[in-house]
Amino acid sequence: MSVLTPVQPSSQESTVTLAPEPATTRGPRRAPRLPKRLAFIRPGYWLPLAVLLVGLGILWSVTARDSPYLLPPLAAVGEALAANPGFYLSNAWATLAVALVGLAIGFVGSFVLAVLVSELPVARRAIMPIAVVLSVTPLVAIAPALVVAFGFGPEPKLIVTALICFFPILINVSTGLRSVSPAVLQVFTTLHASRLEMLWHVRMPSALPYLFTALRVVFPLSIIGAVVAELSAPGAAEGLGTVISVASSNNRLAVVYAAIFCLAIMGSLLLLIITAIEDRVLHWHESRQGAKN
Repeated sequence: MSVLTPVQPSSQESTVTLAPEPATTRGPRRAPRLPKRLAFIRPGYWLPLAVLLVGLGILWSVTARDSPYLLPPLAAVGEALAANPGFYLSNAWATLAVALVGLAIGFVGSFVLAVLVSELPVARRAIMPIAVVLSVTPLVAIAPALVVAFGFGPEPKLIVTALICFFPILINVSTGLRSVSPAVLQVFTTLHASRLEMLWHVRMPSALPYLFTALRVVFPLSIIGAVVAELSAPGAAEGLGTVISVASSNNRLAVVYAAIFCLAIMGSLLLLIITAIEDRVLHWHESRQGAKN
């Protein structure tokens, strides 16, 4: 019976050691990256906001001191907000509801028409001239006529908001649906893909960046459309546009600018939300890959 004995390394092998890597060959150490949930503390997020707030504060203070009939003091605006926050919150919710519902109506209509325009040349020649006419027509002039036609209910507000969101979505989505590479279309044609399959698997992903570009524009525009409709309906019962109209007629500038401040916050939050959704949905797109690097 043989006994296995461990093999001892030779003297040459035991004396060979690896030299430590010179410190000079190591590249520069990267700063630790913040997690995504803490991305809001990066300078790229809060620095522009800080500069904007400081600039507006200085300009506001100088103007309010020299011309108090143009701008109320910031303290008066803050007091107006703090005195009745529920009043501004309820009216902001009314304006936001009109803006989002009108945006949804405009989105559905413009998206369907964009698909028709991209698929059917006859529809493109028939629809695009009308869309251009609607886009250059000032909605401030249309809103009073809509109030006369539909009354002081939500219908004129929704129509104005839908119209103001209609054209940017139509143009961007139709452009995205037609921006597919001819080589990719040729491959799907060779595979005998149907028009519906090409629309779902090729044209829709190609149109997503254009769609989010349009949404970044129309989300704040929907707030503007809702406010324009409220300003054009003097008998409206609620909404920040109504608050601005009534307060300005009574020369209550602090209330006017408190409502404007609420509108600015609302539009900024909508823009941040749609940007966050875009980053999550389009994480595969080359523009997001370049931003990560």
